[in-house]
Amino acid sequence: MGLSLEHPWAFAFGLLGNVISFASYLAPIPTFYRIYKSKSTEGFQSVPYVVALFSAMLWIYYALVKSNESLLITINAAGCVIETIYIVMYLAYAPRNAKVFTAKILILLNVGVFGLILLLTLLLVEGERRVVSLGWVCVGFSVSVFIAPLSIIGRVIRTRSVEYMPFSLSLSLTLSAVVWFLYGLLIKDKYVALPNILGFSFGLVQMGLYCTT
Repeated sequence: MGLSLEHPWAFAFGLLGNVISFASYLAPIPTFYRIYKSKSTEGFQSVPYVVALFSAMLWIYYALVKSNESLLITINAAGCVIETIYIVMYLAYAPRNAKVFTAKILILLNVGVFGLILLLTLLLVEGERRVVSLGWVCVGFSVSVFIAPLSIIGRVIRTRSVEYMPFSLSLSLTLSAVVWFLYGLLIKDKYVALPNILGFSFGLVQMGLYCTT
């Protein structure tokens, strides 16, 4: 891999980012074990997992178009598999209204929006312009991955309970944001670095709630 020779520190941070991101993907396991045991999704939401799946799909597409970005491809491919498993489990135990809502956003986001992005970038732009266009799209939706868990902040504040906002997920996402920011900085890829600045900030907000709730 050329990256390991030209940017040894970037390659090291990329590997570390893969490990931490993989841990982030596994962080919800206790949540889904609880769902499996109780046969109910209780107050948990599907939005963070659907958005995370969409983001992973986008980053794979970006990495394939840019080329020589195998570190991004491997971790996001793993993310696609893991997030799909979570979503299937959620659909298996969610009440009817939650199932319908999850199915709708899956079709809208992961089929409709992703398909539209794929079509437009393949037909309307090429070469470096395609990389730039995809890069900014990835920035926008990567930010949404960090924002998605904040959808339950209102509930946390209202109930004064962090039961449905796993601390392990918030911590791992924060650490992951720091490492991927450094990776993007070292390889001079602003599309990788930029969203992780906000990711770190959102992670601190979530963990701050644990200290004050």
